[in-house]
Amino acid sequence: MNYRIPRGTYDILPKDSAKWQYVQNVFRRVAQRFGYLEIVTPIFEMAELFERSSGENSDVVQKEMYRFTDQKGRNFALRPEGTAPVVRSYIENHLDRLGGKSKLYYFGPMFRYDRPQAGRYRQFYQYGIEFIGSNHPYFDAEVIAIELAYLEELGLKDFRLEINSVGCEKCSRTYDEALRKYYQPHLAELCPDCQKRFESKPRRLLDCKVPSCKAFRKDAPSQLNYLDQECKDHFDQVQKYLDQMDIAYTINPAIVRGLDYYTNTAFELIVDALGAQNSIAGGGRYNALISQIGGKDTPAIGFAGGFERLLLAMEKEEIEFPQYAPPDVYVIGMGAATTDMALSCLKEMRKHGLYAEYNPDKSSFKAQMKAADASQAYYALIIGADELAADMPTLKNLRTSEQKQYSRPELSHVIAQRLL
Repeated sequence: MNYRIPRGTYDILPKDSAKWQYVQNVFRRVAQRFGYLEIVTPIFEMAELFERSSGENSDVVQKEMYRFTDQKGRNFALRPEGTAPVVRSYIENHLDRLGGKSKLYYFGPMFRYDRPQAGRYRQFYQYGIEFIGSNHPYFDAEVIAIELAYLEELGLKDFRLEINSVGCEKCSRTYDEALRKYYQPHLAELCPDCQKRFESKPRRLLDCKVPSCKAFRKDAPSQLNYLDQECKDHFDQVQKYLDQMDIAYTINPAIVRGLDYYTNTAFELIVDALGAQNSIAGGGRYNALISQIGGKDTPAIGFAGGFERLLLAMEKEEIEFPQYAPPDVYVIGMGAATTDMALSCLKEMRKHGLYAEYNPDKSSFKAQMKAADASQAYYALIIGADELAADMPTLKNLRTSEQKQYSRPELSHVIAQRLL
């Protein structure tokens, strides 16, 4: 039987893994620069966690979650997003008792049963930031600044920031009624999903991608006109901090985000060159989520982005990725008698952090030198009869052809120094 990869998934092949390591390492570096520490959660959780956090009527819960029942009949789900598991861990492990604020970052695979297309998969890799412990609008701006610093460090230029406020629970109810009143005359013209959302989550009507539904969006009432004074002041302060940080943005009242737990600030990073799926990261406040799933009433804000769309955006801008470094040294042994010394040198060099290659399948000196050149190694370590007799391998610089014999104890140090 010929086995094939499941639809909506993909292999990260060796030729691409350097790109993935690069974008992950840059994200880790930027997050740590802002004082954030890594948190790692399981790839599956109790299904109820996501039903409670995302909303039972959300598309994630209704259509996209991968669910399974274990041998004891318990209901689990592969995680469709990263915030709820982090919040569950925050509550369960009493991170609030550590004092101060929790500044956390994560990345890893997520799972949604979705229609595969460019930049959208059923198993996808997400990175994210969660700040827990303050409602101060500065931290809204700081979280946004982290994502922008990340994109800029990767070399991206063609992106824009859009922000909105979705208000608190109280002013959201008022806005939901205004939306129902606006959409009521058009209800029969909406897609089946939006007809269901009309009662349960009218704000999701603004997020529908069906052309017939999108046509009504431009004349829909704006959330910003229904903010209470506290929410309006918070949003004004967020804009003030963004201005002070020299962060450019536009206000887009249509940003609603797809999960029920968002409150107040919502934002997205857009790359138009990606077409219909042009959002590469997004997030916002979720002040009610922690109490909603069993913790103390604690404000929080975060964002998440997908590595797949990020890599697509970098390719669109033709940003060069770092390649794997060539070997520091390629070991060449002439004859079976040199094997012991070759393996001893390999062990010592690798022990000292050098990247050393060796291929015993190639026996002739010519074939081994050809392989060393093809590997683009900096040095060849040559061991022949003379080197064995003197117990001093020859180190040849493959760039300059300069060569010299060294004792084995000094070999690793000499190579390391010359590579600096």
